[in-house]
Amino acid sequence: MRLFEATQHFFNEAADQLAVHDSLRDLLSTPLREVQVQIPYETDAGNTACLVGYRVQHNRARGPMKGGLRYHPGVDLDEVRGLASLMTWKAAVVDLPYGGAKGGVVVDVAKVSERELERITRRFIDGIHDVIGPDVDIPAPDIGTDQRVMAWIMSQFNKYHGFNPGVVTGKAVEHYGIPGRAEATGRGAGILALKLMQRLNRDPRDTSVAVQGFGNVGSHVARFLSEAGCRIVAISDQYGARYAPAGLDIGQALRHVAQQKASINDLSEGSPISNEELLELEVDMLIPAAIGGVITEQNMSRIKASMIVEAANGPTSPAADRYLNARGVAILPDILANAGGVTASYFEWAQNRQHYRWNLHRVRSELERTLTTAYDEVCAEADSRNVSLRLAAYMIGIQRVVFATSLDGMS
Repeated sequence: MRLFEATQHFFNEAADQLAVHDSLRDLLSTPLREVQVQIPYETDAGNTACLVGYRVQHNRARGPMKGGLRYHPGVDLDEVRGLASLMTWKAAVVDLPYGGAKGGVVVDVAKVSERELERITRRFIDGIHDVIGPDVDIPAPDIGTDQRVMAWIMSQFNKYHGFNPGVVTGKAVEHYGIPGRAEATGRGAGILALKLMQRLNRDPRDTSVAVQGFGNVGSHVARFLSEAGCRIVAISDQYGARYAPAGLDIGQALRHVAQQKASINDLSEGSPISNEELLELEVDMLIPAAIGGVITEQNMSRIKASMIVEAANGPTSPAADRYLNARGVAILPDILANAGGVTASYFEWAQNRQHYRWNLHRVRSELERTLTTAYDEVCAEADSRNVSLRLAAYMIGIQRVVFATSLDGMS
């Protein structure tokens, strides 16, 4: 099942519970705008190449649209459309004044130079600058993009519209960003993972955790939970995984990756396993923190974890979600579990609009307060209606968007 189809499945389940009228359901399911642009650019060899870029803006009932921009060879319109709709519900669940958007460029960043990447980015912004902006649509980093790309976006947008640091988030601290933004998605997932353990009366010191993905999100959630006393028994990257039943030294793994620019496969600690084997380990908590679509009908019966925290977008198919819920697995859904990134992006955007800088302590404390409030609301909804945490999260998000839409007179 494709990402947009899976997202619509979860949306329709929640809309059924809320008895959302068909006409309003169609409105909320249909993206506001879908933009596809060609990106011609000059290669370092002096030739002209052409790529394709997308920006999908899903909903603006609650405010300007917000969502990441990914550079990856697997990007397509369906994926971007699905991620844009996820962003609408994610922002609403944590009660941020945003709608959802997402973008992507079909490019393998490992096969282009930094100069070529800058040209690609600037030409992409040439094609979409008139449909983004600090009060319209605010991009952020995602797979394959970082603070360098955000700086190029801001620079190119400013050529058309003047000084506007709030046009993107995820910028370097020295370039109108905020401290704590890079860690926010992983730290937020870690905060909520501890909340889930508390809900299930689990002691972090007696909890084994496997983290699929050791990039920006996975490395931060692994470090946060390790510092909280959890036993991180497995971590992975795109090349493979390491497994140590007694627990891995996450600090050593972080230093290894940072200093040597090496793969998890090259760690001396633990035994080598595959990413697929990591998902099926005998652990208390599984945290998919890389790509989507990793827990499916093919492997759902072999998942042994009693808790799953979806730090990645769309890691669990609807069929697997239904099966695991029936088995009593507690799943913290992506639209809540990885909302730390968009929450910190909101703080950065608000700072840019106010021309006022927050310190790290304030960013972290506000992040925890916002996510904890949202988590408590989702748990209360799940308990009162006797539904899963995913269904409860979608119901809260949809209710908020429906209410904003009705106030706009659009229903």
